[in-house]
Amino acid sequence: MNIAALLARTAAHSPEAPALFSGTVAVATYGRWADRSARLAATLRAPVEHGGYGLITGDRVALFMTNSPEYLEALFGVLWAGLTVVPVNAKLHLRELAYVLENSGAAVLMLTPDLAAGPVSGPHHTIVTATPAWDALFSAPPLPLHHRDGADTAWLFYTSGTTGTPKGVMMTHRNLMGMTSCYFSDVDSVDPADAIVYAAPMSHGAGLYAFAHVLAAARHVIPASGGFDPAELCALSQSVGRLSMFAAPTMVRRLVDHIAATGADPSGFKTIVYGGGPMYTADLEQAVTVMGDRFVQIYGQGECPMTITALPRRVLADRSHPRRAERMASVGFAQSLVEVAVCAPDGRFLPPGETGDVVVRGDVVMAGYWNAPEATARTIRDGWLWTGDVGSLDTDGFLTLKDRSKDVIISGGSNIYPREVEEVLLRHPLVQEVSVIGRPDPEWGETVIAFVVGTAPPQELDALCLDNIARFKRPKDYRFVDALPKNNYGKVLKTALRDWV
Repeated sequence: MNIAALLARTAAHSPEAPALFSGTVAVATYGRWADRSARLAATLRAPVEHGGYGLITGDRVALFMTNSPEYLEALFGVLWAGLTVVPVNAKLHLRELAYVLENSGAAVLMLTPDLAAGPVSGPHHTIVTATPAWDALFSAPPLPLHHRDGADTAWLFYTSGTTGTPKGVMMTHRNLMGMTSCYFSDVDSVDPADAIVYAAPMSHGAGLYAFAHVLAAARHVIPASGGFDPAELCALSQSVGRLSMFAAPTMVRRLVDHIAATGADPSGFKTIVYGGGPMYTADLEQAVTVMGDRFVQIYGQGECPMTITALPRRVLADRSHPRRAERMASVGFAQSLVEVAVCAPDGRFLPPGETGDVVVRGDVVMAGYWNAPEATARTIRDGWLWTGDVGSLDTDGFLTLKDRSKDVIISGGSNIYPREVEEVLLRHPLVQEVSVIGRPDPEWGETVIAFVVGTAPPQELDALCLDNIARFKRPKDYRFVDALPKNNYGKVLKTALRDWV
C-alpha cells in the first residue's frame, strides 16, 4: 500500500476539511492538497518531451526545504507518484547536501528560496518553490495514485553522521504505516478538531507525524516563522486550539521556561511529544508542573523512527505510583508493533535489571541502509536492530537508557554511564545544562569530566555527587562553558567535547 493513500482517502471523504495553515491562515483544504500533490506527481512522471521530468517508479526526489505548506505538498506528491522521498535537514551545509544527493542518486532536488543561494552540482534537476518552475509542476492533470508494495522504499533518511559518513536509512511504506498505527495505539488519539504544528524540522520526526494527522483529517499548521518560537507557539495554541507538536527536549525546556516566565496560558496545547535526546527528570518534573499532563515521551531512531518505546501521559500523570521516579527517568515500554530486549555483546538476552545493548525488532524497523549491505549486517542481526544504546529493562517492561554504547566511560575497570552523573548534577539550581564524557587517563583508562552551563560552585557539585552516587563516578574536573555543542537536531555532540579535551 502506498502511504500517500492516506491523503487520497481523507480527501475523498472530507474534501472541504481545512488541511494546511500558514500561521493562522488556511491555505488549502484536503481536497485541494490532494489535487495539487496528484498534479505534481503527474509532472514528475510525465516524459521530458511532454514537459515532465521522466521519473520512474522508485526514483529519488530530495527535499531540501524549510518548513512550509509546500513541503507537505511535495512530500505527498513524490510518494503519490510512486517515487522515494529523500528528506534533507535544511540546516546542513551545501557540501553535506551534495553528499546526500550523490549517495542517493536523487534525480530531482526541491528547495525553498531561502536555501537556493548556493549551487549544488550534479545530474539532478533543481526546482525552487515560489518560482515559475514550481508553479509549472501543478499544470498537468492529476495522476491516479501509483500503487506500491509494502516492502518498497518510501522514505530515504540520512543519519546525522556525528560519528562518520551519514548512511541512508531505507524506510518502506509498511514501516511508515506501522509507525502511523503506533501513534494512535501508543502516543495519542487524533480527530479533525486537532492540529499539529511543525516547529521542529519536517525532514525528521515532526514530518513523520504528518501521516497520522492526515489519516485523522486533522489540521497541519506551519508557524509563520517556519520554526520554533515559544511566544509564537503559545499564541498559535490559543488561536488555533488543540495543538499538538513533536519537540526535542531542548525545545520543551525553552517552551516551559517561556510559559513560566510570562504566565502564558498553556491550555491550547493538547499534546507535546518529546524525544530525540535525553529528557532529564528535573526538566520533566518542571514541564509537568508548569504545563500539566500534556506530555508523551517516545524513543526511536532513524532506523526505527519514533516507534521503539513510549512513556504515555497516563504514566506521567500517576503521581501515586511507588516507582514514579524511576518511570519518569525511563523512556517507557515497548510500542505495540515491536519487541524490545537488552542483550549482552554476544547476543545473549539479559534478564530484567541487567544493563546491556538495547535491541528491537518488528515491522517498523528499517529495511536496511542504502547500498551498504555490510553496515546493514552489522546493525540488523537475526532480525534484531542493534540500536547502539545501552539500557536496562525492569520487571514491568520499562526501559531506562544509560547512554550510547560509545559514550560509556570505563574507569579502573568499572563502567560509568554519563547520564547517571548528569542527572545528579542537574539537581543543582545553578546548573542549566551539563554533559559528561570520559578523558583518557594513563592510570585509570578514563576519568570523568563534566562540561557545565551554569554558575554552580565546583565544591557544591562535588558534594552533590558524593551524596548521591559512588565516589568513583564523581567528575574529576568541571569545565564551565557558555553553551554545549549540538547538532542540527539539538543533540549534544560528545565527539566535539572530546575534541575540546
